[in-house]
Amino acid sequence: MTHEDFMREAIALSVENVKNGGGPFGAVIVKDGEIIARGVNRVTSNCDPTAHAEVSAIRAAAAKLQRFDLSGCDIYTSCEPCPMCLGAIYWARLDRMFYGNTKTDAKNIGFDDSFIYDEIDLRIEDRRLKSKQLLPEEAIKAFEDWEKNTDKIPY
Repeated sequence: MTHEDFMREAIALSVENVKNGGGPFGAVIVKDGEIIARGVNRVTSNCDPTAHAEVSAIRAAAAKLQRFDLSGCDIYTSCEPCPMCLGAIYWARLDRMFYGNTKTDAKNIGFDDSFIYDEIDLRIEDRRLKSKQLLPEEAIKAFEDWEKNTDKIPY
């Protein structure tokens, strides 16, 4: 299969998901020329704001491969990922990303993530989400324990 074939599969998932009442997003993850995972947007059907197509595909691929590091895999997504999904793609260590629609295309139909990118650039105290640090002297214990742990699995 070609890159275009894999992208057509992601696009077909997005089109089918709209027919089934879901959001217009689909994604596939490919390893060694084979689709190993598929995902569609299930935000409303699962009442889960993190159930985006890319995250769903990453979860399925990690479960199938029984590892959290998806290096050696590519993702094909029907739309340029939102900030959350882009972060998940980086954390999963996928080798490459291919996308169909742009974030501007998504914005034009009501999926506007630009405010998140804008918020990330602001100082914490200037963001819309009010935040206050609490108990840092207690929270640091887990970090200290992690740092000392010789049996940890780094990620």
